[in-house]
Amino acid sequence: MDKRKDAGSWNRHKIQAVWALLTNSYLIGFAQGRIYKGSLKNLCLPGLSCYSCPGAVGSCPIGAMQAVIGSWNFKFPFYVAGFLLFAGALMGRFVCGYLCPFGLFQDLLHKIPFPKKIKTFPADALLRKLKYVILAVFVVLLPMVVVDILGQGAPYFCKLICPAGTLEGGLPLVLLNESMRSAIGWLYVWKNALLLLTIVASVLIYRPFCKYICPLGAVYSAFNSVAVFRYQLDQEACIGCGACAASCEMQVDLIKHINSPECIRCGACKRACPVGAIHFRQAGKSRQSNTTGL
Repeated sequence: MDKRKDAGSWNRHKIQAVWALLTNSYLIGFAQGRIYKGSLKNLCLPGLSCYSCPGAVGSCPIGAMQAVIGSWNFKFPFYVAGFLLFAGALMGRFVCGYLCPFGLFQDLLHKIPFPKKIKTFPADALLRKLKYVILAVFVVLLPMVVVDILGQGAPYFCKLICPAGTLEGGLPLVLLNESMRSAIGWLYVWKNALLLLTIVASVLIYRPFCKYICPLGAVYSAFNSVAVFRYQLDQEACIGCGACAASCEMQVDLIKHINSPECIRCGACKRACPVGAIHFRQAGKSRQSNTTGL
């Protein structure tokens, strides 16, 4: 079982890595220390992929939403909202499990050996609500309400919180541009401190940013139970052994809630099920998935 679990996990990481490379394929940006600003940058990517990453060929939907909401001639972000509705209704948090570069970063960090990993703690359930608060306050309300004299809001989540932006955009750009290094201030120090905290936490806790902070995960979680691609539990086949819940790094009890808002569709539960009771549901039909893939 452990060999099958490890094989399935690394197969998923390969898909994550390929997607991360495809969506950050503007390699000359890393050499020249500049951001790609071509026409593809107008397109949103499903995962948390920073606009300011030198290699990024698309935009983060959370950053794009803040940019529209915070503009002086505020207009409802129809394109971004439509994109999130489409991606959420199609995949739910499958995006988190397979199509988010920062998710891969956390996955790999958690594989670093440590004497005692933290699976849960007393405030865990309450902290998982925090990502919804961050979505409402930092992504929507602050860019809309807190504006400068020109009526322009700021992307407060990207500016004050997002460690993915620091890792993918802030660090590379500062390292590659001398002018930026000379302008480093308290905000850059603060963002790097948050990134360092996230790195340490990711070694101890599985995907802490996804569980507690990520506003994009908060959006997609609303679609988990209704997405076209979702899980289905065969109640007749299930023997109630609890192997699925024991294998879930997101601490989801699949027998009670097969499509929990916290499920990132990593597939660990399906690989752990001894009777194959967990199926992959597609467009109203279900099929038995293989042991290494989705």
